[in-house]
Amino acid sequence: MTTALITGGTAGIGRAFADKFAALGYDLVLVARNQERLDATAGELRGESAGTDEERQRAERRVETLSADLATVQGRALVEERLAEKDRPVDILVNNAGFGIAHSFRSGSLEEEERLIDVHVRAVLRLTHAALPGMVLRGKGSVINVASVAAFVPRGTYSAAKAWTVSFSESVAAELNGTGVRCMALCPGFTHTEFHDRAEVDPQQIPNWMWLDADEVVDAAIDDLRKGLTVSVPSIKYKALVGVSKIVPRRLSTRVSRGVSKRW
Repeated sequence: MTTALITGGTAGIGRAFADKFAALGYDLVLVARNQERLDATAGELRGESAGTDEERQRAERRVETLSADLATVQGRALVEERLAEKDRPVDILVNNAGFGIAHSFRSGSLEEEERLIDVHVRAVLRLTHAALPGMVLRGKGSVINVASVAAFVPRGTYSAAKAWTVSFSESVAAELNGTGVRCMALCPGFTHTEFHDRAEVDPQQIPNWMWLDADEVVDAAIDDLRKGLTVSVPSIKYKALVGVSKIVPRRLSTRVSRGVSKRW
């Protein structure tokens, strides 16, 4: 049985991954900070209130939960330990947990900036490192690191962290060539999740055409992973925007990003 471990697996893109993998019949390990929410999500995925045949089939799969704060040494260690278990191997790791900061670098809290780095960079680094030995030994496995199109446009610590995630994933993917193990950075644009509410972003200030659904992001990610891509940018519109960002002078894209930040 294939097992997928998903950080931030109770909401947004993480929950969409959990739903998709559950539909494929995979066992799941969900990681988040809130145990109550983990229990509720696990119950839904197990089909504890099963009524239909599909829901009863879901009830047959195993859904584990790990309450862990990835901004802490203890939280990361707990997930690393689970990833390293030889008798309960994890076949797919989705590093999805993350959050945004609703202030500029200059005016905000340095502690919050460091916490962002701990979750978006240090946790991705350590969890990937914990998962790879077993995957390589078995000759199969996948790591999906959820980045963002923000990786291609300078916009604060969040953007910098996501740029690191893309570069890191590409480097790991190259190192894994020939092992049967894949690593991919997923770079969605604005997606309907709780993420933007927590970052205090007003959805009404963002054009409707720029929004994606979490399910379509996950479908695109899995399709691109199967194709062997190392960077996945869901939707044609965001592929075009990323393409433009690569040819626009860096100084200009930084200026535009600052203007967008003030509006959004």
